[in-house]
Amino acid sequence: MARQTVAEQFVDVLARAGARRMYGVVGDSLNPVIDAVRRHPSIEWVQVRHEETGAFAAGAEAQLSGRLAACAGSCGPGHLHLINGLYDAHRSMAPVLALAAHIPSAEIGTSYFQETHPDRLFTECSHYCELISHPAQMPRVLQTAVQHAIGRSGVAVVGLSGDVAGQDAPRQAAASAMVTRRPAVRPGDAEIDALARMIDEAGAVTLFCGSGTAGAHAEVMALAERVKAPVGHALRGKEWIQYDNPYDVGMSGLLGYGAAYEAMHEADLLILLGTDFPYTAFLPEGVRTVQVDIRAEHLGRRSRLDLAVWGDVRETLLALLPRVRPRTDRRFLDRMLRKHADALEGAVAAYTRDVGGHRPIHPEYVASVLDEEAADDAVFTVDTGMCNVWAARYLSPNGRRRVIGSFSHGSMANALPQAIGAQLLDRARQVVALSGDGGLSMLMGDLLTLPQHGLPVKVVLFDNSSLGMVDLEMMVGGFLPYGTTYPATDYAAIARAAGIHAVRVEEPGEVRAALREAFAHDGPALVDVVTDPNALSMPPHVTGRQLAGFATTTSKLVLSGGVGRMIQLARANLRNIPRP
Repeated sequence: MARQTVAEQFVDVLARAGARRMYGVVGDSLNPVIDAVRRHPSIEWVQVRHEETGAFAAGAEAQLSGRLAACAGSCGPGHLHLINGLYDAHRSMAPVLALAAHIPSAEIGTSYFQETHPDRLFTECSHYCELISHPAQMPRVLQTAVQHAIGRSGVAVVGLSGDVAGQDAPRQAAASAMVTRRPAVRPGDAEIDALARMIDEAGAVTLFCGSGTAGAHAEVMALAERVKAPVGHALRGKEWIQYDNPYDVGMSGLLGYGAAYEAMHEADLLILLGTDFPYTAFLPEGVRTVQVDIRAEHLGRRSRLDLAVWGDVRETLLALLPRVRPRTDRRFLDRMLRKHADALEGAVAAYTRDVGGHRPIHPEYVASVLDEEAADDAVFTVDTGMCNVWAARYLSPNGRRRVIGSFSHGSMANALPQAIGAQLLDRARQVVALSGDGGLSMLMGDLLTLPQHGLPVKVVLFDNSSLGMVDLEMMVGGFLPYGTTYPATDYAAIARAAGIHAVRVEEPGEVRAALREAFAHDGPALVDVVTDPNALSMPPHVTGRQLAGFATTTSKLVLSGGVGRMIQLARANLRNIPRP
């Protein structure tokens, strides 16, 4: 049997670890690996137009499948382009193996053409980052990288020079076994008993859930029923916990809605389940707090804890439930549910009430119609910014839909690349990218990737010719909006030129028909909806500092002759005012 090259062994190890695709852009330092992928029966090379797209796509595939995904960049600028998408994958806890091809090994350290140091570059956005400088390091270094990516749920990076990749790999007697799935982790009895005592001793209990509640919906509902607790969620917990939830009080945070904020602050005991919620301003200070998380480093880094529980949420609750006394008193739960219903009727539902004739089109209306027309098992990828707001408030989870975005890293331009990875994972499943025009235009070259690979991704473009979230952040900070607008652009025309079915929508009465047409089209489609740039989103709790900043901006706008802008803002956002 002929000996494998390092590149062939590299690809073979990835295939055995579960990787089915490698995303990237070819380059000479990658040639041996690309050729090995070409000849391998289990791994597909996915050509994209920008390596950042490849990293985002790999991260999305890994989040949806739970399996290892892979991407690659050629030496120097090629692998540098991976870094933003890898940061996102790492912070989203997606198992991704990135190959950072390197310059010829004899030239390392000489400031050679395109020289970088990948073993230094990617250390902050990975659990493992090493350079293979000799064939004898294979396959151990790559297997170690794979185990880090899967075992710690994040990115691992391996640097490899093209000349080393082309050399013979060391002979092996047998392939080494690798872990490809994470275990369930149960806390000790002492922590479970302590948590049960705290719950039994507390008056009002609130549960606040993040992405760590994936797979634990039934157990969270059982605990909420047992202790009559309202259940709030962070953005990344929405898809796992909001559906079939009679205890739901909405979402807290900058994009939040409903009564989650009140339920957290008025409780005697707050239990944080699988969430690394970053917005400390929305967390209570005088409430006893427990945090349950599979990652010990998350425990207590956002708020002071009265009890830290290290373990898987589902396993923790399974052990906890028999030890907690059931309750019959629903007064706190019912009061929070009424507050939540009032908030939805007032502020959130008002966004879509009687707006069918409003022009420019309300983005909230578009999101609401999209929610009604999309498939029950659709995958939504969501751009950072105002698209996050509309997705958080108007997309309805049901246990079968998925919603992913750059929710922890907060990068722009993520929706289209993530949709590519999601669609390649399952070509028959409906994948919808909620893109902003700012985000789409950043990596617009990869619109070409959709028809190239025959991917039926549906892009719903919220086209407001502005960076709407940045606009709002400037106003809340007391600054005049500046540098946040773009010239009006017909993205539908651009998409059609790229071979994509596309339609531009400027009338609200055409939104539903345009979405239906796109969803029925057998191939990629883009719906360019011209939306109101003056639409604002209000968090469930507005601080005095934010109000002061907004008032300062209002004064500056008026004093600088911007009265017309203030009138437009007021007219566009009357729907924010709760109605009797």
